[in-house]
Amino acid sequence: MPTQANFLWQPSTARVVVVEGFGPFPRGSFQTIPPPLVWPVKDPGDVLDYVVDLSEALAGNTGDSVASLDVTILPNATGDLVLQSSSAEGDLAILWLSGGNAGTNYAVSVTIGTNSGRTISRSITLPVAWLATPSATTNDITDQTGAPITDQTGAAITLS
Repeated sequence: MPTQANFLWQPSTARVVVVEGFGPFPRGSFQTIPPPLVWPVKDPGDVLDYVVDLSEALAGNTGDSVASLDVTILPNATGDLVLQSSSAEGDLAILWLSGGNAGTNYAVSVTIGTNSGRTISRSITLPVAWLATPSATTNDITDQTGAPITDQTGAAITLS
């Protein structure tokens, strides 16, 4: 008799940002500002896992791991990007994000507390753009964000 296979979910490696470490710097040298953290472009219809990897930032702190997450997304109006859920696995913070308006760059600010009492805060940019065909009919006239342009009654203006 066949048995059901158990699914082992693992965070995607396609949408990971790595928080740089806090290594020592020789006296007289200048620390450079790390580049901005940016995730790959997301479609408004996607519901995907996005990962913040703290392995470099926690290097040398054996046993330290993510204990708490505080997430803020801006802008945050109706129809904007939504945090569906969050979780942690060792030195990874995992955010499930959905929605968003095409043509908008979202700032996802994450404050991570570790079980050793450290607090690390970072903002990550998540651009949203139409990667699949918008749900509106192909004859609709749209604005630069992909939203249909409507007349005074709310009906979509079409090419035909």
